[in-house]
Amino acid sequence: MIASDLAEWATGTVELPEAVRHTALRHLLDGLGTALAGRRAGVVDPVLVVARDLGGPAEATPLGGRARIGAPAAALASGALVHALDFDDTHAAGLVHATAVVLPAAFAVGEQVRATGRQVLTAAVVGYETVCRVAAAAPHGFHTRGLHATMVAGVFSSALVTARLLGLDAARATDALGIAGSQAGGLLAFLHTGASTKQLHPGFASHAGVLAARLAAAGASGPANVLDGPHGVFDALAAGPVAPASIVDGLGARWETTRIGIKPYPACQLAHAAVDAARAARRQPGFPTDLAAVTRVDVDVHPDSAPTVCGPGRDLARPATPYAAKFSLPWSVAAMLLDGDLTTASYRPESIARPDVAALAGRVRWRIADTGGHAADAPGTVVLTLADGTTVRGTVPRSGGGPDAPLGDDELTAKFLGNAGDAGAPVVDLVRRLDDLDSLDPIVAALAAAGD
Repeated sequence: MIASDLAEWATGTVELPEAVRHTALRHLLDGLGTALAGRRAGVVDPVLVVARDLGGPAEATPLGGRARIGAPAAALASGALVHALDFDDTHAAGLVHATAVVLPAAFAVGEQVRATGRQVLTAAVVGYETVCRVAAAAPHGFHTRGLHATMVAGVFSSALVTARLLGLDAARATDALGIAGSQAGGLLAFLHTGASTKQLHPGFASHAGVLAARLAAAGASGPANVLDGPHGVFDALAAGPVAPASIVDGLGARWETTRIGIKPYPACQLAHAAVDAARAARRQPGFPTDLAAVTRVDVDVHPDSAPTVCGPGRDLARPATPYAAKFSLPWSVAAMLLDGDLTTASYRPESIARPDVAALAGRVRWRIADTGGHAADAPGTVVLTLADGTTVRGTVPRSGGGPDAPLGDDELTAKFLGNAGDAGAPVVDLVRRLDDLDSLDPIVAALAAAGD
């Protein structure tokens, strides 16, 4: 069965090519930065309060904190922190935020068991391969059913990260996957209200995966058919065509870890191609200095992106909350056209209330453009029509930050420091040397200093 094959690989000898190792370190660094930014923004403080109150033995530290609590509680807090600002990475084929459900378990359980840096890195890659492959086996299938793929697939990755770090054998790891599957979920209802549940989903998935592996270690059993049914996760939670066998196809030879993109903007990935096209339009001759001259903005949108970033039933020009603005393609495109960039400051409450952005967002129109391929890796086109009838066009073959248009290491470091602040500089060197660390203690301490 697929779960047992996946578990056998995940608990066995996993040799990481240098390119995979380097890529995984980049994503772990990016996730630590987004967690520190999330901590500073305070938007998931309720999760930190609950995690602290859950307490437990002094096993692990929520990212950027100082007090050690139980590893499941620490993973809950850290998952929410990594995803707090929607600035964390995305795997296009699975449309999942991979690091948000890999890093929390890897660091919480790694700290708990006193794992070496190399052991943590290998477990993290096991997690990256798992979450990306499970989600990509049902492309947009979970979203179509109204579920957040990051949480659905994330419970499995967190379970295998934990299973490897706890030293479980393949049979127990298979049980962990089966137990994790019964905790898969994550409703997309937040899209219509601006509620904070999406920020909680990676925390739920990380917490669930750690618990699943612990339950398996204690002797609980889980269905080995959780990934291939009947009544498995795809039967129950996915719509459209699914290919469960692809989860284990090419394990150890084809690395989905290298196909994860790093976000340049703290907004929904499905809007990034349009935002980049708007940025490209700003560089074209004829771009107006006064955007009041723009009578219309036409944007091409992939059919799988439209329900999430252009969905009906919402005021896309005047989003009610910062998170709603992150999921409004018209608002994000308008902000890019006006400001020339999108940063964490773009989505603060005072910014999303700006009348100039709302006015321009109200003139944004979109049309479905089925270019094929994955929505998160689609091309982008934006056309501005001016009052005199002239047009200005911006196009990009795909959004920046993905594996085919990656951020350079210097750009990634700049993003990290922008999120973490200058006090986070020691973390960069420590993560780059993760392979050589005897434990996570130096990174945990450096994160705490940056998080103060």
